[in-house]
Amino acid sequence: MPEIAVIFIRSVIAFIVLLVLTRIMGKKQLSQLTFFDYIVGITIGSIAATMSVDQNIKISNGLISLIVWGLIPILLGYWGLKSRAFARLTDGRPSIVVREGKVLEDEMKKNQFNINELMMMLREKGVFKLDDVEMAVLETNGELSIMKKTEADPITASLLGMKVKNEHAPALLIVDGHILQENLSALKLDKQWLTKEIKNKGAYDERDVFIAQVDANKQLYVDLYQDNVGKKH
Repeated sequence: MPEIAVIFIRSVIAFIVLLVLTRIMGKKQLSQLTFFDYIVGITIGSIAATMSVDQNIKISNGLISLIVWGLIPILLGYWGLKSRAFARLTDGRPSIVVREGKVLEDEMKKNQFNINELMMMLREKGVFKLDDVEMAVLETNGELSIMKKTEADPITASLLGMKVKNEHAPALLIVDGHILQENLSALKLDKQWLTKEIKNKGAYDERDVFIAQVDANKQLYVDLYQDNVGKKH
């Protein structure tokens, strides 16, 4: 069999096995990874790539290796659900690096986390003053979670004691010139109301509308196909 054909077949087999393993391992491998997940992902990818092009490695050996490395995180994840101590062993534990505006140097050193990295991650969260931070936690996936001090939090309606109306998510009513009747009915609106509203926005009928979206206050956003038909609102 030609070498190209062999590589093609091996690559297809490796791809199929990787796809199956990924589905079995679940969505965690697609989210923010812990250090352990990162190592497992790299190793599985390396095994699959080597199995695809290195004909000195038997396909059966490559498949066994892939299956073993695919089953390891599944088994460890299962055991981690049964034992918090075991989960901490494989995934580690979060570390508090800032408390009451004070940087905890010992925790920083333990995680090999320097002040420049800390300040960068704080700025990414919109925090520029350490004194505004009540607590900062370095998560097991390397992300920084921040709780601001009460006086540094933005003013909200609940802090002011104001009652606000609960809103539903904005809903599309027209897409590509077609009315989404299901959404219209779910919001207890009718075509007569919708037609009147889009005419107020400069459209003749729904066929002139590319997108129409309504919010909880029945404010309609309309994007027309042509600028000369009407102005976007």
